[in-house]
Amino acid sequence: MTSPFKPVSILPESECWDLLSSVSLGRLVTSADGHPEIFPVNFVVQNRTVLFRTADGTKLITAATNRDVLFEADDHTATEGWSVIVKGSARILHSPEDVEEAEQAHVAPWTAGEKESFIRVKPVSVTGRKFIFGAAPDPDSAST
Repeated sequence: MTSPFKPVSILPESECWDLLSSVSLGRLVTSADGHPEIFPVNFVVQNRTVLFRTADGTKLITAATNRDVLFEADDHTATEGWSVIVKGSARILHSPEDVEEAEQAHVAPWTAGEKESFIRVKPVSVTGRKFIFGAAPDPDSAST
């Protein structure tokens, strides 16, 4: 007996972290003046946290004033894809020890320019899904 076709499957947290570690571009979701804001960022996974750099501006301000954030990353091929969402709290790293640890991750900025501030997202929950693209298999064509 074959198992039913599942175009969407829930990923275990360990696989979510592996997938996050395999890409470098994600999106930070915050809020400013009661309105959602979303920012693309280059990031790394360090000690099961999401780490990125930023310059002064809206991203830094909203991450500092909205400790509760979402972070999402995904990837795909022609036949399948995945998406991982980290719900957590963001904090700007200030202590020399925290900054030194963050610098060891070698996170590169996405755009040119000085990105002086490190932001770390500590997860409250990590969820992910894997997707199979295309039409469902025809049940009548299955061999018996």
